[in-house]
Amino acid sequence: MQLVTGIITISDRASRGQYDDLGGPALKQAAHDYGWRVLVESLVPDEKAEIQHAIHQQIARGCQLVLTTGGTGVALRDVTPEAVREIAVRELPGFGEVMRAESMKITKNAILSRGLAAVVGNALVICLPGKPSGAVECLGFVVGAIPHCVEVLQEVPTSC
Repeated sequence: MQLVTGIITISDRASRGQYDDLGGPALKQAAHDYGWRVLVESLVPDEKAEIQHAIHQQIARGCQLVLTTGGTGVALRDVTPEAVREIAVRELPGFGEVMRAESMKITKNAILSRGLAAVVGNALVICLPGKPSGAVECLGFVVGAIPHCVEVLQEVPTSC
């Protein structure tokens, strides 16, 4: 299944041009490696309204899967999970649980991650760490469940 994918990098400094966005390009390469089509990429600061707007905009453009990188840590400016939860239909806790459990095998700091997945509209949104290697690794830990989840979300409900 070729998933239509959007990528959002969430970073105050990268959005101000203070450093290059490395997370977005790393996720784009991973998406291509999985055979997914990256339709749109966005770069926004750590602001709830801007994160939510970027997600809604990508879904409106046809993205079935939206991958975010950044804003899932413990810093006070890290608001990605809160922004996504506010617009989600439902959270899918298994994604975050698996990402943290597998990441703990690599670094003990993985316990600090607040990565998650949620349904927004009829799309799957996965919030990944800001560190490029961590984002790609976490995506790899859950990639097996993504196509089926997106397929179910894209189904047109039948009436009885």
